[in-house]
Parts: sequence; C-alpha cells; structure tokens
Amino acid sequence: MNSFITPLDDGVGAQRAELARLIEGLVDDDGVHATAIEPLHLVRCANPGETVYGVHKPALCIIVQGGKDVRLAEEHYRYDPLHYLVVSVPLPVAGCVIRASADEPYLCIRLDIDPALIAGLVTEVDPVPAAVECDVRGLYLDRIDAPLLDAMLRLVRLLNAPDDIPVLAPLALREIFYRLLRGPQSGRLQAVVLQGSQSHRVNDAIEWLNHNYVEPLRIDELARRVNLSTSSLHHRFKALTAMSPLQYQKQLRLQEARRLLMAEGLDVAAAGYRVGYESPSQFSREYSRLFGASPVKDMARLRRIA
Repeated sequence: MNSFITPLDDGVGAQRAELARLIEGLVDDDGVHATAIEPLHLVRCANPGETVYGVHKPALCIIVQGGKDVRLAEEHYRYDPLHYLVVSVPLPVAGCVIRASADEPYLCIRLDIDPALIAGLVTEVDPVPAAVECDVRGLYLDRIDAPLLDAMLRLVRLLNAPDDIPVLAPLALREIFYRLLRGPQSGRLQAVVLQGSQSHRVNDAIEWLNHNYVEPLRIDELARRVNLSTSSLHHRFKALTAMSPLQYQKQLRLQEARRLLMAEGLDVAAAGYRVGYESPSQFSREYSRLFGASPVKDMARLRRIA
C-alpha cells in the first residue's frame, strides 16, 4: 500500500484553505461537477465508505480536504491534501473516500490531462531520457508543493470571473502541466505522450481496448496493431496498468455490465451478453469476484442506498 496520510503542512495551508472555500462556494451537493473550464472538475463527498468503480481518465487529482483510497488491481494508493495523484493512461480503478463528514466534506479537484498540451510542453522542458522507457505504473502519487498549488488556485479562482476564462485559463493550465513536467516523476508522463515510445504504443492498445472491449481479445493481433512484439506488449502493458490485457478487458466488461444492470435494468444474462460474455455462469463468477457479491445481490444493495 502507498500510504501518505500525514500531518498538514503550514507551507501550503493558506492556499488549501482558500481552495476549500472556493469549492464549497461553487458546489453544494455531493458528486463530480463539471465547470466552465472544460478539463476542470470539482468533487465533493460528505459520506465516506462507498467504493466507486470506474475507468479513470488521464488526470491530475488534488485533494483539498479529506482522504481517499484508490485501488488499481491489487495495489492500494492512499492519499491526502499533501499529495497529488496523476493517472497517465485510462485505468479501471476503485475509489473510496476514507475521510469526510458533513462538517468537513471530502473536496477534490480533477484536472483532465490533454496529451497534446503535454507533448508540446515536453519539447520545452529538459527531457528525462532514462525514465522515458522504464517500466512504471500509469498511476502515481507525489508530494504537492506551493507553486503547483498556487497555479491550481489561480485556475479555480477564474470560475468566479467567467469573462477572464478564455484568456487566462489556458495560461494557468499550461503552468500546471509545466509544473508536473518539472517534477521528479515527469518521465511517466513523457513516456506516454511521446510518439514512438513503447509506452505510447501501449497507450494506443489501451485506447483500442476501451473502444472494443466487447470483441474477443487476440493479443497477437493487438500487438501488431500497435507495432509491438507480443511479449513487449504484455510486459509493458502490465507495467503500466498492473494488469494483463485480458485482465484489463475483464475489468472494462464487468464495470460496463454493472452500469447496464443499474441504469437499464437488464437481467444478468442480458448484461453479460451485452459486454461480451457467452456464459452467464462465468459472468456471475467474475462479477462476484470483482464486486464482492453476485449481480442480483449487488443490484439489491445499490438500489437500497441509491
């Protein structure tokens, strides 16, 4: 487990306090809230404990108040307001808010990553060649610092000055991503966005799976599609995602099936078939393994708390 629950740092305390006030003034109910700045989302949760499953887009996440546990396959990443999280490739994850209350709700900023902007900035930042092709996760935590938090604070302030957004938001976004690329783990982002790198090719495979998870997975064909050997694809895919391509596909299928069961009221066999399962019994077994209950029991529980 990566555990970063730490005492608050006075060095960024004032910035964090202002961010909390801004977010509380902008959102008054729980959930993920889109904003007038397209890649920027504000998250609020006053009731901890419920595990939420989803495919996390490439993004920078900064907790302003509270704490969260994120699970990627069998790995746990626990973070707090002193540490930011970066997801560099789409990843099926499970997230659980672990510190929140009505008086002090969990508050988080999610800033979706624009690969084109990152790729452009890479040419202006000293490259880290040794890190570009190393085997690292597409999800990591790092300690936040005052310059990064200050740039984020200026971006969020713009939500209360909408006339300034078209001119000033691109500058703030550029600075935020520049700060990430100046950080000690910048090679993780560089590897994914740089054309021709093996990590970039694995990201192409990930994108293909996200759009074609219902199709049978033929690893040899996928490797040829992204111009990698089968062994290289398997090795680097697991390094980035903590899963094999088949395990990744399974997560996508099961998460979509759960959504279909809840949102469209499909029966178990129909939901499994819709996402690519031919055997209802296999679907139910794998569903229970991921979500901790059979589809029928899981749906009953979710509808009780909805």
